[in-house]
Amino acid sequence: MAAVIQELDPRKCPEAIEEVVRLEKKIFPKHESLSGSFHEELRKKNCGLIYAKLGKGEGGGQEEVVGYVMYSWVSSLCASIAKLAVKENHRKHGYGEALLRAAIQKCRTRKIQRVCLHVDPTRTPAVSLYNKLGFQVDELIECYYSSDRSAYRMYLDFDD
Repeated sequence: MAAVIQELDPRKCPEAIEEVVRLEKKIFPKHESLSGSFHEELRKKNCGLIYAKLGKGEGGGQEEVVGYVMYSWVSSLCASIAKLAVKENHRKHGYGEALLRAAIQKCRTRKIQRVCLHVDPTRTPAVSLYNKLGFQVDELIECYYSSDRSAYRMYLDFDD
């Protein structure tokens, strides 16, 4: 089943925000989670969230958020992917790639020249996805997440 990928409008989709917050709490360790500040982050004019949803059941049943990507533009030239998450039982179906492509396209429309992100090098599927879409490792930042977890800083430059 194909997911619908769409930009979140916080005023029109409070139930989607709550699903994203629940997903954030489940996927990320407490010290990495933005679940307590999602509402504040989404109020910022330089922040966006795109999510993937699936319909449940026949006849237009309840929808389920299966993943999301949060991004922001930190300057007129640079954007940052803050979060990318897909529910565990929906991974390896292309939702993460579709979400990331949608966020990259949003950044392109803002004339951003570079998109950056941080990722734990042990999250091999995530690193592979970023490489697939053209991201390059800039450097390894020791102790980025915690004293025993580092991060790659990765970037994607637009040539046009």
